[in-house]
Amino acid sequence: MMTYNRITPAVLQDIKNIVQGEVFTQTEDLICFSYDALNQKFLPEAVAFATSAGQVSELLRLANQHLFPIIPRGSGSGFTGGSVPVKGGLVLSLTRMNSIIAIDTDNLVAEVEPGVITAELQNAVEKLGLFYPPDPASLKFSTLGGNVAECAGGPRCVKYGVTKDYVLGLEVVLPNGDIVKTGAKTMKSVAGYDLTSFLVGSEGTLGVITRIYLKLLPLPEARRTMQAIFLSMDAAAKTVSAIIKAKIIPSTLEFVDQAAIRCVEDYLQAGLPVHAEALLIIEVDGDSEVVDKYAQKIEAICMQGGAETVKIAQTAQEADELWKVRRSISASLLKLNPHKINEDITVPRSRVPDIIRTIREIANNYKLINVNFGHAGDGNIHTNFMINRADHDELERAEQAVSEIFRATVAYGGTISGEHGIGIAKAPYLQLEVGAAGIEVIKRIKKAFDPNNILNPNKIVLE
Repeated sequence: MMTYNRITPAVLQDIKNIVQGEVFTQTEDLICFSYDALNQKFLPEAVAFATSAGQVSELLRLANQHLFPIIPRGSGSGFTGGSVPVKGGLVLSLTRMNSIIAIDTDNLVAEVEPGVITAELQNAVEKLGLFYPPDPASLKFSTLGGNVAECAGGPRCVKYGVTKDYVLGLEVVLPNGDIVKTGAKTMKSVAGYDLTSFLVGSEGTLGVITRIYLKLLPLPEARRTMQAIFLSMDAAAKTVSAIIKAKIIPSTLEFVDQAAIRCVEDYLQAGLPVHAEALLIIEVDGDSEVVDKYAQKIEAICMQGGAETVKIAQTAQEADELWKVRRSISASLLKLNPHKINEDITVPRSRVPDIIRTIREIANNYKLINVNFGHAGDGNIHTNFMINRADHDELERAEQAVSEIFRATVAYGGTISGEHGIGIAKAPYLQLEVGAAGIEVIKRIKKAFDPNNILNPNKIVLE
């Protein structure tokens, strides 16, 4: 196991000289950079804000010289501890590298720095009639660099794919300080190994992203949003498969179970059907004639599948009201218990009914409050155990339940993480999916990129 050195006053002065600005060292400042949405806290020794790839390069060379860890960080909105300083050291914030450098309307490419907020890019390109589809729930505050590092998804990935499907190229500072460019601004590039795809989703363990080239699409002309209510969980899950089987690919196909419906109703008092076992929120986009045709087909499929009611929004305001249900789930859950364990398992769409039944059985066996929702169109279920972490017995039962769910997910041909990454939270379970040989390959790759284990240590594979 690597032994790191403390950041001495002399090294701290070197860091300040490199970034040419303030470096945080006071405890009250460091606390703000000690955790993410996983809410496990590890205090860094210092926090620096880079404003160029050159600064990042100098900091990494300094870290290798003095053997202290560097942890790249965007907004710190991840769910698995990917940006927390487990080994202390220097948190390197990229939030001040926040320029949209160019939006090329001829070639449909955006060039951005890693600190750009996801929603800000979306708003900027939509004003030009263009579209950047990836839409994680954190889009109003998460950074594009963080999205790339975690390969973020979101509701629209059922039709449009995830972040990796839009990254054409990167500028990356390697752990030794070398600055490299991967990929190209073109739709095609097979010049050597596909380093771009390799670095996307690497969670800041193999390099620090300092520039991103993103593919854009034309903005869809129209959108239709609908809500289907089901008295049976199985009927809702089977309807998801039926919609896709009918060769209709919605832009979003979201699933909310009864426990979540009841939480949101208690939170919003919106007249939701608390007797229903499941609710689907479905959206289609494209040309006006096409979306109306698809909306009608989906409505018929839902009714044939056992839906009690199907509502198609007629105005943008009505669509916002339907989406408000989905957006309010996370906030509403805290009424059940003060803490949650949130997992983002993904299975083949056809196995959604199976995994939902399995999760329910596991939750019952361990006497846990369980709430499920998520992106059912691509099999990505966010399963939540609402617990009180001060109750050590309940916490232990929840951890055992999570382990069983991961094993079942892999058995169904799925993955333990659809979009949240591995970080520290899921690292103990990664071998379930990739096997012992896979873990060794990951370790060898990390060693090749980062022989001194300077960059974001103890993530993905625990030491």
